[in-house]
Amino acid sequence: MKELLKYYKRGNTKFDKMDLTLNRNLKLKYKSNSQKIRVITEDWTAREIFCPNCGFSVKQYPANKPVADFYCDRCIEDFEQKSKLGRFGKKIPAGEYNKMIARILSKQKPNFFFMGYLKSMSIDNFFVVPKYLFIPEIIEKRKPLAKTARRAGWVGSNILFYNIPKDGQIYYIKNGIEIDKKIVLEAWQKIAFIKNIRKVESKGWILDIMNCLDELKSDEFSLEEIYKFEKKLKELHPENNNIRPKIRQQLQFLRNKGYLKFLGNGMYRKN
Repeated sequence: MKELLKYYKRGNTKFDKMDLTLNRNLKLKYKSNSQKIRVITEDWTAREIFCPNCGFSVKQYPANKPVADFYCDRCIEDFEQKSKLGRFGKKIPAGEYNKMIARILSKQKPNFFFMGYLKSMSIDNFFVVPKYLFIPEIIEKRKPLAKTARRAGWVGSNILFYNIPKDGQIYYIKNGIEIDKKIVLEAWQKIAFIKNIRKVESKGWILDIMNCLDELKSDEFSLEEIYKFEKKLKELHPENNNIRPKIRQQLQFLRNKGYLKFLGNGMYRKN
């Protein structure tokens, strides 16, 4: 990370302040408002956003590229973008359920950019969620469309934001305020250890523990405070009959990865 920052300071990439305004003056051939806003929001991302992994500018794929919307040709990361007027709630609509599950289990899945913009056509929030945080547990299966619908029987899905730890929602812009580039890059690296967890079940446990930590009022906490989530974790993992030992195991793992610091006497602190 330090080597990357030295590279930037030598002028190999820019720390220029972002323009948070969407270009509504683009000449567009589309009649559909949804197509127009897609082009306008993706135009902004192509101009302003950098890769959270290496810091270099992202590039836009040709239109209708099935794999993703943007890519970084330096570190070979792909990004798909979802944009909406206003802020994202606890869940957002995604694609067809079976295809979504197959995609997040694929080795070719992209990272996700999320953009929330205002009626004034300015960016309110923009953040990225790393692809390795997308596991089946954060995808909700929706009810099939009614028989009277044009796509009768079609089963959609939702992305459950409340199942994604806060540290996994890495902001470039939050409440209309740009986040320093160094902070974005460091936030990406902070949780990069998760991508090396191969088993989906093991990754699910780590994310569940991180979500429990998010519910605490302080970054400093005791083991007894985490034990209070025992019932919740049992509901999420009914096959496990040793929840407390499992909690201690996950805390030890997070400690070994530098995410937590053990303070002694059953006390921990988030780094």
